[in-house]
Amino acid sequence: MAKRIVPDTSVIISGRLAEALEKGEIKVEEVVVPLAVLDELQAQASKGRHSGFIGLKELARLREACQAKGVKVKFSGEKPSLDDIRLASSGRIDSIIMDVALSEKAELATADYVQALTAEARGLKVHFFQPEERETKLRLIDLFTPDTMSVHLKEGAPPIAKRGKPGEFKLVKLKDKPLTAEQVEAYIREVYELAKVKGRGFVEIDRGSAFVAQIGDLRVAVARPPFSDGVELTAVRPIVKLRLEDYRLSDRLMERLRTRAEGILIAGPPGSGKTTFASSLAEFYTAQGRIVKTLESPRDLQVGPEITQYGPLEGSFERSADILLLVRPDYTVFDEVRKTQDFSVFTDMRLAGVGMIGVIHASSPIDAIQRFIGRVELGMIPHIIDTLIFIRYGVVEKVYELSLTVKVPTGMTDEALARPVIEVRDFETGQLAYEIYTFGEENVVVPVSQGGAAEETPVERLAAQRILEEVRRLCPEARVEVSGGRATIKVDKASIPHLIGRKGSTISRLEKRLGIKLDVKPLEEPVGPPVEYKLQETRRGFDFYFSRELAGRRVAILVDGEPVLTASVGKKSRVRISVRSPPGRRLSEALSQGREITVRLVA
Repeated sequence: MAKRIVPDTSVIISGRLAEALEKGEIKVEEVVVPLAVLDELQAQASKGRHSGFIGLKELARLREACQAKGVKVKFSGEKPSLDDIRLASSGRIDSIIMDVALSEKAELATADYVQALTAEARGLKVHFFQPEERETKLRLIDLFTPDTMSVHLKEGAPPIAKRGKPGEFKLVKLKDKPLTAEQVEAYIREVYELAKVKGRGFVEIDRGSAFVAQIGDLRVAVARPPFSDGVELTAVRPIVKLRLEDYRLSDRLMERLRTRAEGILIAGPPGSGKTTFASSLAEFYTAQGRIVKTLESPRDLQVGPEITQYGPLEGSFERSADILLLVRPDYTVFDEVRKTQDFSVFTDMRLAGVGMIGVIHASSPIDAIQRFIGRVELGMIPHIIDTLIFIRYGVVEKVYELSLTVKVPTGMTDEALARPVIEVRDFETGQLAYEIYTFGEENVVVPVSQGGAAEETPVERLAAQRILEEVRRLCPEARVEVSGGRATIKVDKASIPHLIGRKGSTISRLEKRLGIKLDVKPLEEPVGPPVEYKLQETRRGFDFYFSRELAGRRVAILVDGEPVLTASVGKKSRVRISVRSPPGRRLSEALSQGREITVRLVA
């Protein structure tokens, strides 16, 4: 019989020492609780961490067990400093606890294997509580039925469940009476204890007022104030496990998956069945004799024991990828590619030769590809993604294949406009659906009609808008028309030399920047009756003022009957012309020479 025993934080949080005392499995005369243990638990609870709340509750349970068995309880040791608590994860608190056991000449009780080894190395007598082997059933499981997809518990609201299948589900109220915060906390405590303390699952995320745990096929997300407006628990469980054959894919697609596809993107809206399909694909490749691993957080893919499921190593998927590249898998399933870092890891592993299967949220197939644009160099995308599978309501709705070619984009005719183009084709029909290429300084995604001809409205609208942005910096009155892969810029005659530049330098620079041939023509607009105006010279140019009725109308300003400028009258019934612009210089010259300036409405 041990005379005195010193528990560490791990054995208190697990509740193993209190349970052993209650059952009479261990007999002691005195339990010495280090003040460092109490302060560490209090610090964790103050930060909202569930381990702190559980530990303080278990400490109270330990006192009650000692009182019932006539065992003395005392607190001993020095209070840890702020630095000690901050460095608890580095072993500082554990070291203080061992110092208490040495000074008290007591036996150390721990459920931490590293702590037990360290204590033995220091010459301490250790009572190591082995991890429990018995199965513990969650009360949360009782809320599930075979067709329940998820259960939602929140304080102040009745518990509800989502039942059915993807695309065909309904919300069912499990009880009419709203839950209290204490009732929801009881479910949360069970989940945390089972996953974290008793090692029956994984706590994938633990950030104070929120944590996510994975226990078997059950994923539990918990939120508490201040992160949420109340205590909430959401538990999600897959209701079916399918084989790839159950999706009734075409023989052509099955052959591609078997022999050619190495950069696969599985896309779809939330709850559409993406993860279930990814699990089926992972099992398919394992059956083909391939080595398959997964990258997940949380680890909720339903796969066999042959497939190792990895989480973020030290909080980073980049570190996990470093290990995976040494393991050399044939395929890696990356579940939930969301952050920029995730796209980088996916890209690096694919370019390193690993077959990649990515799962990504997207409301349409092309949206999934667009999420790579800007994160990855455009020309590399077809080398990273060769097959896109879009799933909705648990059914494969669309399959696209990506390839890179150099050609004139659809809808353009000038051979000089040839450039690298990513073609996105319907896998089953081979029809071109989208083209992705660089236009000017921007990456654009252009839909292509079923017949193969470009839908000219989007192309022309895009081109005209981009050209106008550039040209109107030089000539504010410019108009642009795009047709057949060429653009026609119409400006006033006085602005043509300024736009073309010396020996065509300005227009050539614009063509190179925009990637499209440009023609320059004068504006030829019929003019209406003359209108009255008031001209005011300013330091920056000339202001033409008109009656309020002309606001929004287009007017032509002429010198000796020749058009100098066509512009719209602004909201302030004014047209402002810079003295540095070609029309401004023409007007300045006309005024100095006393030439006639007239203004007419544009018909």
